[in-house]
Amino acid sequence: MIKRWKLLTAVFAVLALVAGACGGDDAGSDTTVAPTTTTQATTTTTVADTTTTTAASGDTTTTTAPPVVRADADLVIWADDTRTPVIRPFAEAFGADNGLTVAVQELGSGDIRDRLITADPAGEGPDIIVGAHDWLGQLVANGVVAPIDIADISDTFSDVAVSAFTYEGKTYGVPYAVESIALIRNTDLVPTAPATFEELETIALGLRDDGTVTVPLALQENGNGDPFHNYPLVTALGGYVFGSPELGYDPNDLGLDSPGGLKAAEAFGAWSESGLVNIDVTYDVMLDSFGSGDAPFAITGPWAVSSFGDVNYVVEPIPPVQGGTPAPFVGVQGFMVATNAANPLIAETFLLDVMAGEEAQLALYEAGNRAPANLAAFAVASEDPDVQGFGLSSANGFPMPAIPEMGSVWSAWTDAYELIFTGTDPQTAFKDAAAQIRNLIAGG
Repeated sequence: MIKRWKLLTAVFAVLALVAGACGGDDAGSDTTVAPTTTTQATTTTTVADTTTTTAASGDTTTTTAPPVVRADADLVIWADDTRTPVIRPFAEAFGADNGLTVAVQELGSGDIRDRLITADPAGEGPDIIVGAHDWLGQLVANGVVAPIDIADISDTFSDVAVSAFTYEGKTYGVPYAVESIALIRNTDLVPTAPATFEELETIALGLRDDGTVTVPLALQENGNGDPFHNYPLVTALGGYVFGSPELGYDPNDLGLDSPGGLKAAEAFGAWSESGLVNIDVTYDVMLDSFGSGDAPFAITGPWAVSSFGDVNYVVEPIPPVQGGTPAPFVGVQGFMVATNAANPLIAETFLLDVMAGEEAQLALYEAGNRAPANLAAFAVASEDPDVQGFGLSSANGFPMPAIPEMGSVWSAWTDAYELIFTGTDPQTAFKDAAAQIRNLIAGG
């Protein structure tokens, strides 16, 4: 910490000298100069996204916003509309304390990554971006984000948060929020948590059979299968995507057709036959059925709970399946420093000393309703039982693989579930999907 502040002080001194050299009068001038007053400016710039308009005739017009121009400031941050107003006061205070100008430029959340890839190599990008850990594969491959040393503060974050921003042995971000799916239980219909998934199945099907509910488990399949929401059940039975996350995801170790993956395929076939899992459950059906009391259980994330109305519920980890612990995909949001940041030391100091702390992470939690990555902030936020439940579920999970090969997985895996739900032999469906994915990864 002391070393970083010494370096940062030197940077501030250089900036001050540059400013003085650019703005000073010629030597020997007898002009009387009034004392200088410096105002630290914080700018928020809103950048429009690409807009597609379809006329009544069916003609489509696409309007693309001009490229983002880096703001003229010592520290430039790109964030979306949720994070920008939270980051702004912290940036203002940091700028005021250190004699810096700061600009927070607001972009659409899906636009930040793509614009960075084009802007950073040209030296026109920000110092910091805010985004998801699973952007890392693409960002690192394009050379537009730099490693950041968080060793001194890593123990202030949850393990899964640090792991998520570790790519090929290097840390590329300061995490601030963690999210995953969990089990949501209607406590009026099911007062006591089932100890196992098998017990959950018995309760759910019993409530369906006696006419209490029509949807035994609101697990969204969206009409064709949903690998993301199904994943914790797959992992509980020994399936996986790309090797072990503890050792680093390996694109050559695809686990869909491993013994555990095939066991999971068989389980989904059985759950489909019993009606526990239904291909026709969409996101809206999940919300409507659980929110109306027509489903005793749902498996979903924190983005959904505000839509459950007056239903009494509790959030908790999915119980063990045949003795195995369900491990959901975990998504982590964080701050990354651009490779060609104009002032990387200033950027790192702002992140490590300000945005990594409890106060900033609680503010981000209050704006986004996602569990903080900072453990002290999480302890405060977990007074909300929803946050505590999702946090416990995330602790069982693993970060969504950030490697580029993950993009080859979704379509074939979705098709495999659809085939299972419509009567194809489960093992054949998963084996064929695995073969398709390997072919795609190989460039076929």
